[in-house]
Amino acid sequence: MAETVLTNIEKRRTMISGWQGIVADWSSDQRAFKNVSWGKAMMWIFLLSDTFIFGCFLLSYMTARMSTTVAWPNPSEVFALTIAGQHIPLILIAIMTFVLISSSGTMAMAVNFGYRHDRHKTAILMLVTAAFGATFVGMQAFEWTKLIMEGVRPWENPWGAEQFGSSFFMITGFHGTHVTIGVIFLIIIARKVWRGDFETGRRGFFTSRKGNYEIVEITGLYWHFVDLVWVFIFAFFYLW
Repeated sequence: MAETVLTNIEKRRTMISGWQGIVADWSSDQRAFKNVSWGKAMMWIFLLSDTFIFGCFLLSYMTARMSTTVAWPNPSEVFALTIAGQHIPLILIAIMTFVLISSSGTMAMAVNFGYRHDRHKTAILMLVTAAFGATFVGMQAFEWTKLIMEGVRPWENPWGAEQFGSSFFMITGFHGTHVTIGVIFLIIIARKVWRGDFETGRRGFFTSRKGNYEIVEITGLYWHFVDLVWVFIFAFFYLW
């Protein structure tokens, strides 16, 4: 009898097609998100919403650049540095990108050691990741200072289209804010890991269940997202 009921249910499911079939499949699977923790699910939802925000910013930038009738500044000239008498284009941006991508590697290793409960290596690697992030923000502050001294403003710039300044400060500033928040969060979690808060179950902010280092992975999700967004900013803003 039970087999007959299951067969009838399967037949009804096969009759549903299109988007209704997809919805039925996902809603009928009770195990897909059953073991996902609250913290990890909330982080994924936050990252999804942040993806839409960054996507709107980049789309607005592309729209402004393609619709303006004034010549757009050449990134190779605007973001160049003079070192030892040599005019080197995009050298600072290349170093910034290398630093941020490298931080993804140290963050991934921190998550790995976190699940091994090696708290000292986890904390050290998280602090190294935070140092990479702080270095990136410092270089971005230098870049902002250089362009401001050269006359770039949100409403004007000496190289062409006025939209360049507003697009640059909005997009890179919003991303830099994310990196800064990530650095602060990394330092806080690294301190708790080093003290052994997750081994003793010590109460406090961001402290998970005893013996559970999931918060390190959640922090890693945020950090990898920030790095991924920079790849798109680098491609659209500096290479285009």
